[in-house]
Amino acid sequence: MTTTRAEQRRQTELRILAAARRLFGEHGYDRTTIRAIAAAADSDAGLVMRYFGSKEQLFAQVATIPAEGPIEGDPDQIAELLTAALGGKLADEPAAALAALRAMFSHPEAGREVRTAMIGQQRQVAALMPGDDAALRAGVIGALTIGTVIGRHLLEFDGLADATPGEITAVLRPLIRALVSGDASE
Repeated sequence: MTTTRAEQRRQTELRILAAARRLFGEHGYDRTTIRAIAAAADSDAGLVMRYFGSKEQLFAQVATIPAEGPIEGDPDQIAELLTAALGGKLADEPAAALAALRAMFSHPEAGREVRTAMIGQQRQVAALMPGDDAALRAGVIGALTIGTVIGRHLLEFDGLADATPGEITAVLRPLIRALVSGDASE
């Protein structure tokens, strides 16, 4: 079976994206080069630039944190969705998310789209939560999520690095539930 040029191009793009995601995650935005990405993808720098335009555009594509689906339901359902999403991030190292977080601190321009996506998700959650301080509580949930992911995957904190995702979410579930419902504000 022969592959078409379109299929070959798509396979090359996917290899480049996978290599970029891994290298940005490992080395950050500033220390990752187009040449290194091309070499890791078994490609050449010219193709990387032709397919993605620039390092910034390639980064924006690999570092965008995918939406976790619609968030809806009552406070208990919302809390469970957020807890499950955190469990997923703890189960497998979220290379794109970690690359995005590193870039937000080391290269603010490259992290602008990621920050916008994160704020959009936070606002969506806050709009569904009861209480006047819903935006604050949604922000705390976001910070808790980011801190837990960083603590486990980047800093490898004692306890977090060795625990299963289920053990971690079991500890955090009551806190997330209280933050979503507004019980933590009392």
